[in-house]
Formats: sequence, structure tokens, C-alpha cells
Amino acid sequence: MFGIGLPELLVIFVVALLVLGPKRLPEVARALGKGLAEFRRATADVTEELRNAQVMIEEEARQAQRAAQQPKTSAPKSAAEAPPPPAEGKPPGSPQGSEGQP
Repeated sequence: MFGIGLPELLVIFVVALLVLGPKRLPEVARALGKGLAEFRRATADVTEELRNAQVMIEEEARQAQRAAQQPKTSAPKSAAEAPPPPAEGKPPGSPQGSEGQP
């Protein structure tokens, strides 16, 4: 952890004890611990959000790739395969030809 060993931690503790005194040192240590815990929670939340965004982007990319690989079957390939146009003057759903007309 940051290259700080036990001897360095003891020196930091002794200096903090001399500077802050025995009454304030526990308060400062408690506040520092709470601040570090809140910082860890915040960074964990940000990391989780970034992971979720990455997963969503990857899924969208996979779907787009699948859609690009599938052949397009909705449009006819030639005029011979296209359905005939409706007869003039008749609605699109009516039967073609002269049968059934008065």
C-alpha cells in the first residue's frame, strides 16, 4: 500500500499524536476513516456505472452486427417476383378481372 511499511506508519502516528494531541487524534482518525469509506463507495458506484455502460454498448454492437449479417428478405429481388400492381380504378383489396362486376 503506497510503499509504506510498519516503521513509516509508526512515525506518522507519533507525529500526528504530537501535532493533534491525544484528544483530537481519535476524532480526526474517525473522520478520515469515514471519508475513505465514502470515497471507496463512490468509486465503486462509478466503476459499476462504467461497467454497465460498457455492457450495454457491447450488446448494441452485437445486435447491429447480427442485423448487418442477416440477408434482407423484405424487398423483392426482381420485377418478376414483385406482386402485380392493382388495376386502375379499383381499390387495392378488390378482385381483378371482370368477374363479379354488374
